[in-house]
Amino acid sequence: MQISGISAEITVIRSRRRTLAAEIRSDGSVVVRAPQRLSEQHIRYFLAEKANVIERHVQQKRAELQKHPEPPFTAEELADLAERAKAVIPQRVAYYAEKIGVSYGRITIRCQKTRWGSCASSGNLNFNCLLMCAPPEVLDSVVVHELCHRLHPNHSRAFYAAVLRVFPDYARCDSWLKQNGSALLRRAAKV
Repeated sequence: MQISGISAEITVIRSRRRTLAAEIRSDGSVVVRAPQRLSEQHIRYFLAEKANVIERHVQQKRAELQKHPEPPFTAEELADLAERAKAVIPQRVAYYAEKIGVSYGRITIRCQKTRWGSCASSGNLNFNCLLMCAPPEVLDSVVVHELCHRLHPNHSRAFYAAVLRVFPDYARCDSWLKQNGSALLRRAAKV
């Protein structure tokens, strides 16, 4: 799909979601997530209305790519990161789950293209193996973030209060991910 004012490739993904959202990927492409029955005309109108904001973010991603043209991870490197993550992350989850006072289900380690972690309503946790490239305290901040979703399944004030109670340095670690994380995700996206 092409929209005037947006220089990036646009992919539309339809699902049972209720809202319409645009995501700018680390490679500068745009993914639109839309409800199943929403008309293409409505999606085009949404994109045209948000074109300036979307294009600004696309250009920022492209500028980041120019500044940091690091080589992509090899399949072997990603497999090694995943194995290391499987050894480290469950220990960190167990440690912080006890501190927070929550239980959890299965822990899955993947090389995800856009997320650092997630927590399902069932209590299952997912983590990105690329966290092994981050400082240990950044990995811990993601673990705490996901475990606190067991208390608050949202990003409310109460959620962040719970995170900060256990991990007072959360803001600094979150900033590290915002500044450095997209470069790591880009390197994995090329595999």
